[in-house]
Amino acid sequence: MTKHHIITRTVWALSFVSLCTDVASEMLYPVMPMYLKSIGFSVLLIGILEGVAEATAGLSKGYFGNLSDASGKRVPFVRLGYVLSAISKPMMAVLAYPFWILFARTIDRLGKGVRTAARDALLSDEATSETKARVFGFHRSMDTLGAVIGPMLALAYLYYNPEHYKTLFFIAFVPGAVAVALTFFLKDKPREQNKSDRPTFFAFLGYWKTSTAQYRRLVIGLLLFTLFNSSDIFLLLKVKEAGLSDTGVIGVYIFYNLVYALFSYLAGIIADKLGFKGTFVAGLVIFAFVYGGMAFASGLYVFLGLFLLYGVYAACTESIAKAWITNIASKSETATAVGVYSAAQSICTLVASSLAGMLWFAFGAETTFLVTAFATVIVIIYCIAAVEVAPTGVEHRTSLH
Repeated sequence: MTKHHIITRTVWALSFVSLCTDVASEMLYPVMPMYLKSIGFSVLLIGILEGVAEATAGLSKGYFGNLSDASGKRVPFVRLGYVLSAISKPMMAVLAYPFWILFARTIDRLGKGVRTAARDALLSDEATSETKARVFGFHRSMDTLGAVIGPMLALAYLYYNPEHYKTLFFIAFVPGAVAVALTFFLKDKPREQNKSDRPTFFAFLGYWKTSTAQYRRLVIGLLLFTLFNSSDIFLLLKVKEAGLSDTGVIGVYIFYNLVYALFSYLAGIIADKLGFKGTFVAGLVIFAFVYGGMAFASGLYVFLGLFLLYGVYAACTESIAKAWITNIASKSETATAVGVYSAAQSICTLVASSLAGMLWFAFGAETTFLVTAFATVIVIIYCIAAVEVAPTGVEHRTSLH
């Protein structure tokens, strides 16, 4: 199979959709805390806002993934999800009231929840078990490229228009609208409706009992890692505390995303040829090294070296995990399998950031990073000992009502 056939028209379309959406989202990422503070949000209120938004995204990923399998449709969920995220951007700037901001931010995260599982199932449908990591890696590469372009555009805009945050939210609507337009190039493949009845909101939780042992062992390992993989904000905070300027911190973040984007497709090629497990475990080893190094790091070049490795780690894990799950799950339940994992991952991410925050407050940054590195070593041992790669063509059927 040639590269042309591996990266199909649907994969290209989904990848450009994700790129445009990430440009819009990441354009706002560096300015969101400053904007919220400028309209009167306290740090506590910002925390509540993000907590509610992420919880919404997490639970909705499972439900809408299950609903996608039940309906036999992918594209409507993908399109609606990107529409919600696009319209949330200008909503954030229209009315500067806490409830409205909470509503707009929740709409954005709900959009992510609606589209994530269906989009990943659509990507899975475009690949074979031998090319899946490359397809997911290519998509991740394009998605992360948006995280390079977005902050750069924000920096350029704010350089000439300091503190004009509201206008940036309206500008971010443009790439979001382009992403929605590109979804009209997507088409659903004919597939049977999986269930006769509309599933209830928490029906996706039943998938855990009826899934294969391989799926459960893999997801346990992924979630154990997520419980100690806190927000990248803590890495950026460490860089800031080391004396770098705001521009320098954003620059390091852009550098990390650039490395992530450049290595994602290469990591997919390696995983397809050498195996998902080996590639993923190698990523975890790099992660443990980076966090151990962050405990003692100082100086721009040391941070750049660690963030370079951090980008390689991300390329070896994020898209590989999704590809791995879709290889284990049956084709008729791919979105549910991804949705269950993504929902649990969102909740674990909230817990991880809370734990990291408490450790940082009580014992300092060094302890926080060392505990994370040690916990990752335990996850590595678990993955090597307990997690297997599924044989190709795994099929099982469940009923989730």
